[in-house]
Amino acid sequence: MTVVDHRGETVRAQRATVNGVRLHYRMAGEGEPVLLLHGVPKTSYHWRKVLPHLTPRYTVVMPDMRGLGDSEHAESGYDMATIADDFAALMAHLGHDRYRVVGEDWGAAAAYQLAARHPEHVVQLVYQEMILSGFGLEDYSFLTAENVASYVWLWHINFYAVPEFPEMLIAGHEREYFSYFIKHEAQDATAIGEDAIDEYVRCYSSPGGLRCMANIYRATLTDAEQNREAAKTPLEMPVLAVASEPFIGADNERVCREVATDVTTVSFPYGHQLAEECPDDLAAAYLDFFSGGTP
Repeated sequence: MTVVDHRGETVRAQRATVNGVRLHYRMAGEGEPVLLLHGVPKTSYHWRKVLPHLTPRYTVVMPDMRGLGDSEHAESGYDMATIADDFAALMAHLGHDRYRVVGEDWGAAAAYQLAARHPEHVVQLVYQEMILSGFGLEDYSFLTAENVASYVWLWHINFYAVPEFPEMLIAGHEREYFSYFIKHEAQDATAIGEDAIDEYVRCYSSPGGLRCMANIYRATLTDAEQNREAAKTPLEMPVLAVASEPFIGADNERVCREVATDVTTVSFPYGHQLAEECPDDLAAAYLDFFSGGTP
C-alpha cells in the first residue's frame, strides 16, 4: 500500500535486522526524529493520514511491530519489553540517539516499555488509547454486565490467549473478522477505508500472521509483571496522554499518572481509531506537545 509524505511523494519501505528480528519500516521527513508505533490488529499503514502533518518538521520512523505487517514472523519475543528493545535497536541502527515516541493501543504499551527501559533516548512520550497490563487491562476483559454495556468489553484478550484456537477460527474469515473488529471500535466506521482493511487482511492472512498477533496477547501476564516492575521508577520525561472520550477515556490518563510524573492530557470525541477518524486534530495535538520540549 502506498504511503506519501507532505509533498505527496511515496515513502519507500525499508528493512533492518535488529535485536535478532528483521523489521519492516518507512522513514520520511526532515528534522528531529519521531517514532510512530501502531497497535493491533494494524500495521504502520495506520499512520498514513497523520504522517504528512509531521514530515515538514520531523524525521518520522514508522516500523511494523515484530511479527506484524511485513516484519519478520519471529517464533518468540512478543512481550512488550522485547518489542521495545526492537524499536530502540532500530532507532540506534538509523543513527537516532534522542527521539520522541508516539504509541497507540499495543504500540503505546511498547512505547511505555521503551521509555522505561531506555529513558536516556526518549525525549517525550505520547501514550494513546491503551491500558497497561497489570494496571487494569485484564479487568476490561471480564464478562460483566458493566463491561458488556460499555461497548469497551475487551473479550478478545482472553480469546487470543487460548493456544491455537483463534488461528483456527479466524483463518479464512480474516476480512469479515477484522472489518467488524476495527470498525466496531470506531465512532465513525466510515472513516476506516477499504484500503486499510485490505492491508490488514493481507498481512494477517500471511503465514504466521495470526499466530504472531495472538502471541502478543499470550504475553499479557508477562507484560503485567514487567509493567509493575518498571512503574517502581516513574517516567520523568513529558508524557501526553491521548484518549478517545467514548473508548478508553479517563483510564488512559489514570494509567499515565500511575507510571509518570509529568503528564498532560487531551481527548477527542471519536473512537479508538483516532489516526483514522480525526488525523488532522490528532496530528495538531502531537505538534503542539512536541513544540513544548526540545531534545
